[in-house]
Amino acid sequence: MFNVTKVADNRLDIEFGGKLDADEMKLALDELSSKAQGIEQGLMLYRIEDFALPTLSALAVEFARIPEMFKVIRQFNRAAVLCDKQWVQTISELEGKLIPGLSIKAFDMDQADQAEQWLNS
Repeated sequence: MFNVTKVADNRLDIEFGGKLDADEMKLALDELSSKAQGIEQGLMLYRIEDFALPTLSALAVEFARIPEMFKVIRQFNRAAVLCDKQWVQTISELEGKLIPGLSIKAFDMDQADQAEQWLNS
């Protein structure tokens, strides 16, 4: 499952869970790219539940679209990640250190209020 909702002119909320195959990954990236159009200095709130690594074919789709996804990511300044798996939180925050201009902070699932405060600070 991968759902993207544009909740404000500069914000996307993304729900992700389960295992994505190649077709689902293509649809997910299409939806993300489409809903991010026109956003500047954006914010993202990820809710990751029941995480499973994508299939190899899904990863191939993602890698093929890296240049496009970097353009999308540059439209955002902050991303809060809600997840109950500590290793996903750690990797998310590491990504934030590797992507110039994007701050990523991870929170436990029950810390949605803190994630909202951090996004809007």
